[in-house]
Amino acid sequence: MSKYLLHGKLTAKQGSGEQLSAILLQAAQLISAVKGCQVYLISKDTQDKETTWVTEVWDSKEDHDNSLKLENVRVLIGQAMPILDGMPQKGQELEVLGGLGIK
Repeated sequence: MSKYLLHGKLTAKQGSGEQLSAILLQAAQLISAVKGCQVYLISKDTQDKETTWVTEVWDSKEDHDNSLKLENVRVLIGQAMPILDGMPQKGQELEVLGGLGIK
């Protein structure tokens, strides 16, 4: 099994954590119908209310990269960028070997 997994941390400016999470949850709804998306999981950091984690599993890196070109996704990225506390760091890119729930 060869899947593309991206796990990243996004930190909002002080007081904008809930807004960032809401934007990412909207992205999850959009991405759920995109070719190659297996998992798009939004998680809140229990120790930092401004930090949200995104875990994505795709059939391929190409499918992931293509999702970033979609107009509705670009709009959400545009909404999130001004409330981020600095530029997002590159997420961890991992190759999925197997496990429960991934097909």
